[in-house]
This record gives sequence, structure tokens and C-alpha cells, in this order.
Amino acid sequence: MGFKRLLASLGAGGASVETVLTEANVMPGGVVQGEVRIQGGSVNQSIQGLNVGLQAKVEVEGHDDTEYKQDIEFTKARLGGAFELQAGAVHVVPFGLEVPWETPVTMIDGQSLRGMHIGVTTELEIARAVDSGDLDPVDVHPLPAQKAILDAFIQLGFRFKSADMERGHIRGTRQRLPFYQEIEFYPPSQYRGLNQVELSFVADEHAMDVVLEMDKKAGLFSEGSDSYRCFQVGLHDFHGTDWAAYLHQWLSEVGGKRSWF
Repeated sequence: MGFKRLLASLGAGGASVETVLTEANVMPGGVVQGEVRIQGGSVNQSIQGLNVGLQAKVEVEGHDDTEYKQDIEFTKARLGGAFELQAGAVHVVPFGLEVPWETPVTMIDGQSLRGMHIGVTTELEIARAVDSGDLDPVDVHPLPAQKAILDAFIQLGFRFKSADMERGHIRGTRQRLPFYQEIEFYPPSQYRGLNQVELSFVADEHAMDVVLEMDKKAGLFSEGSDSYRCFQVGLHDFHGTDWAAYLHQWLSEVGGKRSWF
């Protein structure tokens, strides 16, 4: 099922644009497929260019510790060059837009993650102006290696809390995009020293960095603190590891008991 968005008409008698996604379910490293349909208006118009891209709504921390949302286009493709659009004519441009390996996950087990907004943007360059369309949502499903880690958290009894995308970089990882995703979980009672755990994936075509930020509870005479762990998982050789047992070692070391002092 395709998603359709109609751009605003570009001036009196101007062209209109409709983007249709023929495949909106993708994984990082995959391809979003669709076509852009440009409908000529009542006059001929010179089209300078046509672009499609992927955009995410990302949290940004301001200078005074306030947070606000920002739309960030994190990949872009130009679809052909300039051409003359005849009045009343229909010009159809198919496209395949590559999805970066670091693209955040928006769907897990068929359920949308609250707070995740990623979609295809369309820009038509005409008469020295750019007309941008609405966001056509895409559903980004986890890679098999990412799914194995997520399944391990569920197996250990963790419950999904929320997810967000934050502008910034995680040090020591292969990150290239200007933002990253955090998936937050409530821990089960066996990890009674933890308030929550935040999980981030930073992937490329070969492997991914798995980053855990564990929020420790405060003690009677100590403040709460964050503990970080990072390890690498191959995208094609992850099957031989018991990830629930592996994660339990990390998590129980930090949150297996509450530190009262």
C-alpha cells in the first residue's frame, strides 16, 4: 500500500506533485521504493530538479537545558536533471532511496515505537524556488542482529518504556549521522539496582556497536549514576551467541543489587 501526499500548487496554474511509496517497510541498509508524479498545470513550466530524501524528527538540547524538536534530512538523492513540464502533462519518476545503516528502528514485532517519526521528503525545484511536500512515513524494521538483542531484553523481562532520537554523537562508535536513537526499557525486579536501561545501535554494512546506558538507583548516602557498556556485534555472525546470557552478565554486574552506600 502506497502513501500519497499532494504538494501545494506552485503558483497560479502551476504544477502539483504526488509521491507514492510502493514499499514503505524497510530495514537499515535497504531501499525505499516509490515514484514521484508531477502533474503539469495550465502553463508550461521549467523544472530545475527533483529530490527525495529521508527525514527524522530529532530532539535537540538547547543552551539552557531546554529541549525542542528539529527536522533533520539525513540522506538525499537527486532524481534526474532539468526538464520542461508541458501544460497538463504527467511526468512520472520512479526512485529507489537507499536507507543508511544507522537509520533508527521505528517498528518492533509489528508495533510502532512511540516517538519515532521518519519519512520520505520530496522537493521540486522550479522557478528558482523549492517546494517541499509532506512527510511520507516509512516503517523501519530491525536488522536480524538488532532483533536478536531486542529479543534478549524481552527474554530477560525488560519492558519497553519509550524511544527517541537525539542530536549528537556517541563517542567511541562508528556513528556518522548527526543523531542517534535511544530505546528505553524498564528493568525487571532482579535488577533492582537499576531505574532504566537505554539501548542504542550504531551499524554499518559489517557490524554494529551496541551501547547500553544503565541508570543506577541512588543509595542512602550516594546519588544515582549512569554506567556505560559498549560491545560489537557482527551483522552476519551473531547467531552463535546466547545474547540473553551475555547481556545478563553486564546488567547484573551493574544492577544486580542496590548500592545503599
